[in-house]
Amino acid sequence: MLDLYSILTNEFKLKPWQVENTLKLREEGGTVPFIARYRKEKTGELNENVLQDLFDRFDYLTEIEERKLTILKSIEEQGKLTDELKGKIEKCMQKTELEDLYLPYKPKKRTRATVAREKGLEPLAEIIKSCNIPSSPSIELSAEAGRFISDDKGVLTAKDALNGAADIIAEEISEIAELRAWLRDFLTKEGIFTSKIKEEFPEGSTKYEIYRNFETPVKSISAHAMLALRRGETEGILSLDLKFDEEYILDYLKYKLLLSKNAALKQFYVDLLKDSFNRLMKISISGEVRLTKKIAADETSIVVFESNLRQLLLSAPAGMQPTLGIDPGFRTGCKIAVLDTTGKFLEYQTIFPSQSSSQKQQAADILKKIIVNYNIKLIAIGNGTASRETDEFVSEVISTLVNKPLKVIVNESGASIYSASKVANEEFPELDLTIRGAISIGRRLQDPLAELVKIDPKSIGVGQYQHDVDQKLLKKKLEETVISCVNFVGVDLNTASKELLTYVSGINPNLAKNIVEWRNENGAFKTRKQILKVPKFGAKTYELSAGFLRIRGGANELDNTAVHPESYKIVERFAKDLNIPLNQITKFPDKLKSLNLQNYVDENFGLPTLNDILSELQKPGRDPREEFKYASFSDGVKEISHLREGMELEGVVTNITNFGAFVDIGVHQDGLIHISNLADKFVRNPADIVKVGQVVKVRITEVNEKLKRIGLSMKGMFKKE
Repeated sequence: MLDLYSILTNEFKLKPWQVENTLKLREEGGTVPFIARYRKEKTGELNENVLQDLFDRFDYLTEIEERKLTILKSIEEQGKLTDELKGKIEKCMQKTELEDLYLPYKPKKRTRATVAREKGLEPLAEIIKSCNIPSSPSIELSAEAGRFISDDKGVLTAKDALNGAADIIAEEISEIAELRAWLRDFLTKEGIFTSKIKEEFPEGSTKYEIYRNFETPVKSISAHAMLALRRGETEGILSLDLKFDEEYILDYLKYKLLLSKNAALKQFYVDLLKDSFNRLMKISISGEVRLTKKIAADETSIVVFESNLRQLLLSAPAGMQPTLGIDPGFRTGCKIAVLDTTGKFLEYQTIFPSQSSSQKQQAADILKKIIVNYNIKLIAIGNGTASRETDEFVSEVISTLVNKPLKVIVNESGASIYSASKVANEEFPELDLTIRGAISIGRRLQDPLAELVKIDPKSIGVGQYQHDVDQKLLKKKLEETVISCVNFVGVDLNTASKELLTYVSGINPNLAKNIVEWRNENGAFKTRKQILKVPKFGAKTYELSAGFLRIRGGANELDNTAVHPESYKIVERFAKDLNIPLNQITKFPDKLKSLNLQNYVDENFGLPTLNDILSELQKPGRDPREEFKYASFSDGVKEISHLREGMELEGVVTNITNFGAFVDIGVHQDGLIHISNLADKFVRNPADIVKVGQVVKVRITEVNEKLKRIGLSMKGMFKKE
């Protein structure tokens, strides 16, 4: 069998000890964030991306090895396992190749070939195959076949016998691994995907218009095109086909498999080769190629989704200040929720600023009173229905105040999902869904990461065909992204929700629940070590999680840093050598710079870890996310009908795809900046130019109210910023 460690060493261009140590750390329960952050010496400083890829590849190869054992056992039980076949199976590194080798021995439903074998026609097939050689003896097919006529077995004529033998040989040919691999490769390199919109859908009536008469090489089809074609086919709008040169394939089959010069035998083989391809290979191989391209499209789209989600989760927080969350509405009014500096819900009101003038005045009075009474510093307005009208109303109210809070329109994608979720129901069982939505909107402004982890990532709206891709892979990759982001930022142990704690390295949902319950019963944690008092919170979990948990204003200042408790003794040595009190060590960054870290290197702590510790002490408790920025939408531009070509507006990037970026410009319909309009230079990847949540300046290039399409451009805009 394969030496997986050697394979990984070569594929990832690592040293053997790196692979061995890394896989051992994982086997011992280490998580990706923990290993990447606190075990750099053992891995050779492998980052999270390399670690995750290494683990995924190891899992894939392990699955193959387990599958090999099953296959070898099955073939051996059939008495058909040869040394040559065993060697081929043991060397396999791809699942497709492995299944091709197993195909001739795989238990299958009754086929035309199995029926022919039941009729005793396999010996005839063997005779015919033995004559298919360059120097083949003369053979009279009808005469040979006549010997197998049997009324009892249902072989009534020589033609019946020959047809049965042909079925057996055709099936055997269709199961030749090398042949299937060649066909798969040929269709991938030379095939063309074509699509047409079905006749019952007139021009301009569907969103798939660009695929009405569409052709593109299989080898170069884009991920979004592949997924769009499959979706259109599933919805019954498109017909999708894979075209290729069938004559070339048949000629190749004849070249490889037709060796006899006997005219009758040659014709017999030409016919069965055509049947083998058309009946047994064409559809299955075409399906495999389509599936392979779909899998590739899934992987590409999921990478885009991961990147967008990471950018959104790591959006700059406005800060934990007294905040007002507003869920706008016309007929049902605006729901406003008051939050304190920890995100705790304090009060809610419903106001009707879009009704009569008296109701608008009443709404203004209520809003002003709340802002003053709670010393509101931030106002978050959801970007859904009535958001611009609400934004205008709030601007009028705060213009009369001496201390004006900061007002921001917040992307509320997924807020309704959260409002109706089990999580929201547990948090606020007595509150209406719309009030929960207002709370979520406010908290998103305070700390996007802490609030967005409560929502299924697929519902946040930053993906590309997220409902069409492999859902199991999507779930896995998005969870990995959330875990990475949460541990990158760190979590306040005394304010974090159960949902946020669940994503901390080493902490599962039950432990997260226990932490919150212990905190509610005993008050705030004073030290990291105190968490060991939480039921079922053991030493291993503490090792994996402690470095990612923060205690602000606690007994030990190091508890509010990313310095792991296992390294506290090193910091004590720093303090002693610098003659600084331990609890004040973070206040002397210049002195810390004077340390010669080489003096502290030992078998447990190398320079990578020591550098991390020093860096953290120089910026204790600092949030690693970027500085908060927000867009200012143009007054008077509230609907798509207000847009005109040439307008220059400010907006926020809401989603990035392979073909461009979508931007919210405040008209309830995102505009698209096509990849060709993202910059004054050639752009290969939109993510190289913009990121989700980024504030950008754009120019309107197209407005189609009927189809609700807005074309945008950033060309020439960089010079104006």
